Amino acid sequence: MPWTEALLILLAGMAAGTINTIVGSGTLVTFPTLLAFGVPAVTANVSNTIGLVAGGLSGTWGYRREVRSTADQLKRLAPMSFLGAIVGALLLIALPAEAFDAIVPVLILVGVLLVIFGPRIQKWAAENHPDHESPGRRVLLGVGIFVAGVYGGYFGAAQGVLLMGVMSVLLAQPLQKLNGIKNVLGTIVNAVAALTFILVSREHVDWKIAGLIAAGALIGGFIGGSVGRKLPPNVLRGFIVVVGIVAIVNLLVN
Repeated sequence: MPWTEALLILLAGMAAGTINTIVGSGTLVTFPTLLAFGVPAVTANVSNTIGLVAGGLSGTWGYRREVRSTADQLKRLAPMSFLGAIVGALLLIALPAEAFDAIVPVLILVGVLLVIFGPRIQKWAAENHPDHESPGRRVLLGVGIFVAGVYGGYFGAAQGVLLMGVMSVLLAQPLQKLNGIKNVLGTIVNAVAALTFILVSREHVDWKIAGLIAAGALIGGFIGGSVGRKLPPNVLRGFIVVVGIVAIVNLLVN
């Protein structure tokens, strides 16, 4: 691997780690970068998932105060993310590569739409949902977290935005606390999916790529947990949307 390519993958991992901690959708940076270097789609997805676990850990550490204050909710939600991630990872392994190539543009489009409309969902939820949790709301929340886990285990782009949208509607918590929960659940999904890939689909793992993304994402997670939170969210969302659209066009043309 040329050093320039390695450097760009490292930087993409750093950007993804930062964005995942603050907003979500870091995969919309790393995944298109790997595709641009000719990495097969499934190998890119598997290696990227493994690498981004490191960023999830450092990002969660940056939000450790928010995480401590939501420990009871995390105990209820973490098992749903765990189970969803296993289902999603197994779907990726079971479905043929051709199916993955066909589904990826749709998933990226969904991710871009979630990035665009996520703030509106959060605003609507803040204005309309009550401040208490009913049993029905808890069931819907569990189902939503499970679905997000399946999505994250299968592909992962905008998993964080999907989680924030679901929780904003169904949980009465400040945005920063929801972001802390999102970082923990997203890390669980990536870690479970990564372990599943290593155990049953090792032939799709490129350890050089995974290592470069991990190194970059680890640094990016720390940035996202501190300085990154001061950046204008709309700037990050705009960047993610542009990258996602470029990825869709690239996939459809090729």
